[in-house]
Order: sequence, then C-alpha cells, then structure tokens
Amino acid sequence: MATPALNTADNTAMPAIRRMGALAASWPGATAAGLGLVVACGFPPFHAWWIAMPALALFVAHLHAAPNWRGAAWRGWMFGWAHLTLANNWIATAFTYQANMPEWLGWLAVPLLCIYLAVYPGLAALLAHFAAKRSNLLIFGVLFAASWILTEWVRSWAFTGYPWPPLGLLLLGSWDTPGLARILPWMGTYALSGVAIILGAVLAYGIANRRHWQSIVCAAVIVAGMLLPRWQDEADSDIRYTLVQPLIPQDEINDGSKFEEQFQRIAALTGQGAGQSRVVLWPESAIPDYLEDGYPQRYYDLTTARNPESWMGDPAYARERIAGVIGAQSTLLTGVVNLNMGTREDGREGAVSARNSVLGLNGAGEITHHYAKAHLVPYGEYLPLEDWLGVIGLSRLTSGTIPYIPGPGPRTLDLGEHGKAGVQICYEIVFSGQVVDRDNRPDYLFNPSNDGWFGSWGPPQHLAQARLRAIEEGLPVLRSTTTGISAVIDASGVVRASIGRGEADAIEGFVPEAERPTLFSQWGNALPLGWAALFALLGLGIPRLLALRRAHR
Repeated sequence: MATPALNTADNTAMPAIRRMGALAASWPGATAAGLGLVVACGFPPFHAWWIAMPALALFVAHLHAAPNWRGAAWRGWMFGWAHLTLANNWIATAFTYQANMPEWLGWLAVPLLCIYLAVYPGLAALLAHFAAKRSNLLIFGVLFAASWILTEWVRSWAFTGYPWPPLGLLLLGSWDTPGLARILPWMGTYALSGVAIILGAVLAYGIANRRHWQSIVCAAVIVAGMLLPRWQDEADSDIRYTLVQPLIPQDEINDGSKFEEQFQRIAALTGQGAGQSRVVLWPESAIPDYLEDGYPQRYYDLTTARNPESWMGDPAYARERIAGVIGAQSTLLTGVVNLNMGTREDGREGAVSARNSVLGLNGAGEITHHYAKAHLVPYGEYLPLEDWLGVIGLSRLTSGTIPYIPGPGPRTLDLGEHGKAGVQICYEIVFSGQVVDRDNRPDYLFNPSNDGWFGSWGPPQHLAQARLRAIEEGLPVLRSTTTGISAVIDASGVVRASIGRGEADAIEGFVPEAERPTLFSQWGNALPLGWAALFALLGLGIPRLLALRRAHR
C-alpha cells in the first residue's frame, strides 16, 4: 500500500525524515498516541519541555500528512486521548482513599473520561485539516493553533468544563522564571497553547525543508524563553500573612479520633504570630466540624459521637477557640463544609445539600465572610456522566450522600486592612478567565486546597496552573493545602516560598504586590479567542495573497 509523504516536503525532505513519515503513516494512531505520551511528559512533575516540544513538532507534521479527514480526526483523537490520560492519572490515585469502589476502577475511570476529553483535540485536528486543504506545513500549523485555541476554550466550559491540563502549560518555566508563559498577560492560557503548536510547526517545517537555520532560531527562542529569568523583581505589599500547611493525610482526614491532634498541629503552626495584624490562611478541609449556627444539634454532635473527647459539638465555642489561636487583630480564611437546610424526602428537617466553602473569621470569633465553590471536581464532588458510569459501579469520591451544589462564581472578599482577597477553592484555580470578579479586582488570590487525594502528579500540576493564573491576571496567588504543595506565587508567576509534599509547616511574610490590570484581566477569554481569529485569518489569507502575487507575475 502506498503511504502519503509530507505534502510540501516531497522533493526536499531528508531520506531519514521520509522513512520516518512512511513508518508513521503505516501506524497513524499508534504514532499519534506515542507522541501524545511524550508531550504529557512536558507537564509537571517531569516538566521535560525539551522532549515534549520536539514531540509536539513531530505530531503537527504527522497530522499534516493525514490523507483525509477521517485520518486527521483519528490522529488528533489518539494524540489527545494518550496525553490527557497520562497527564490525568492523578485522578486514579484518588480511588485509593475511599471504600465505596475498588481501586482498579480508578484506572478505568481515567481513560473513560479521556475518551470524551480527546474529542476536543480530534475536533481541532479535523477543523485544521478542512481549513488548510493543500497548504504547507507552516500554514497548517497556524490554522491548527487557531482550532486548538477554540476547542480548548470550549473544553473549559462545556458540560461544566474540564480544562486540566492546557497544552500551553508546556511553556511555563521552572519555579524561579515564568518561561515563555510571560506572554500570558497579552494572550491568555488558551492562546499560549496555540503558540506552543506554532513553535512546533516552525521546528517541523524547518527540518522537513532543510531550513536548518529556521529550526535553530526557533529552538533558540524556546530555550531562551524558558530559561531567562523574570524581567524585574516583584515588590511586597503591606499585608502580612501566615499561610499554614498542617499535614493532614487523606486517610486521616475523616478520622474523628485524630481531630484534636490535627487542631493542635494547625494551632501550633498558626499561633507564633498571634500578636500581629495579619491574614491567616488555612487549607480546604482544615476544619472538620460546622462553624455556622442554626443547624439541628445532631449535626454538631456527629463529631462528638465519633470522638467523645471532641470539643466541636458547640459551634460558638469552636469559633471562640479558633479566634484565640489567630489573635485579636487577625482575619482567618479557612476551608469548611457548609450545609443548606430544608425538608428532606423522609419529611425530617435536615441538610438537603452541601457547599464546599471558605469562611472568614475575625479575631472575636465572628463569621465575617463566606464564599462557596463554583466549579465542583468531577469524580470528587460529583460524578460526570452519572447515568452511564454509575452502571459500572462508579460514584463520587467524597463521603456522604448529600449532593454538593455550586456557588455563584468569583467574588472578592473585602478584609479591610488585610486587603481584598479573591477566593478560588481547590481546582477552581485551573479555569482561565474565571477566577476574578472583574468588577471588584482583588489584591491577591487565595487558593485553599486538599491535594492529598492526588498522588505525585496532581499537586505539581495544580501548582503550575495556579502560576498561570497569577501571570495572566497580574495577581499574587497564595496556596494553602493540607499535605502540599503550598506556595506563595508573585504576580509574575515566580514561586517566592513553598512547603513541599508531606511536610507540616507555615510561611509568614507580606503578600507580594499586585501588578496593574493586565490586558487579559480586562478582556478575559475574548483575548485568546481574538488570537484564534487572527491565526485563522493569517492561515487562510497568506496562501491566497501568495497565489494572487504569483498570478500577477
């Protein structure tokens, strides 16, 4: 069977490249999947961008060589399925921390989820194939970038959205440099993904057409952009903070016999600065009991029933005790679970739904602020495709049967002398363009999280995506987690301080200064969509302009 060569490199491609192309054409799906796996190694924890970017270049060339629309869609889907399955393997780890389902179901759940997620790369490949027609590899790359931006943006909101991880994460530098992600304020995350594809196309086009200078220049731009330090040091504000990582392992987080020990640990880490005016930041799942008044007493007694020595049967006393830890001049932001009361199906008054929340507590033990999580975690707080996946025995990972309901979206909490805090609970921080109240811009973002579910891959990827938000919004991000990685990230995406996985510690200092509102902070995802339109116009218009020029000669 004849195999298609690269469309525009037939006469000039090196023999080795042509042989590789023939082999890839014989096994198109396997080749695309293999390249997808290599590209996934460019994400944390490996962050091997120097391997992932050449693999992405090869994939763009492989996709360009697809003989028809079916071949293009198949190659795009296989690439997406492989790289998203590997990158999201942390979801499977979460199944080891619950008793309702066998652990092996986690390793089935991830590829099943990615069957759906891979539709978007497949659709991007299909759109590029139709738009590019007989265009050369470079033009094809520009059009593929445009279609990828569009479909990755759709993936961020369709069916509640799941943008983890964006392809542009490949271009984020190490902890002390933003890398090529420094262009985020003018482009946004989804456009950064398009830039990664264009860089890959330039690399592939130069090699395939023996324009080695072009590939060398492109490689030099990538390397320099990834390694150069930030342009200038960021200043600090006058807002003092204490950020705590209490080390509450996931297998102990619901163990009532451990609650007092956990509180004493978090209190000891917090109490050192109790005489100062500061904002205290505790993670998601930091408080095991309910701090709000007004629930039936049986809810407050749940903890006492599990641990007779517990002090948490009285919400007023619980708040008073916490206030004594943080100090009279402090404000606490902490993760809690709040309940919505009503008449249940059995006719009893009780909890009809729950909210994953952050409460603000002042030094007098009064609840001053409230934020409810808007983006719930698939498999964690709700089960996607429940009618289908429930048949094979899957359920959500969080305990209990009360449904979680989402909050209204980004809000800014005015903490007075402790600044304006935007709150994004756990994986909400990964939603580009959806983390800030644009009508009330905060001074910083607080991202409490429980990353103890997610093994060794989830926490560094989560931190990396928080860094993307800091850069594109021009705002510092403070992450407090139960088990790590907790960090203070300045507005240029540099990690100022961190606490590693498996450690109990606290970070104290002054919140980094916010930058002036970025272009992205003003335009949101209209900005990357504008870049997608520009790339599409260039990809469609340049060949026509060249054709007209040739016709007039």
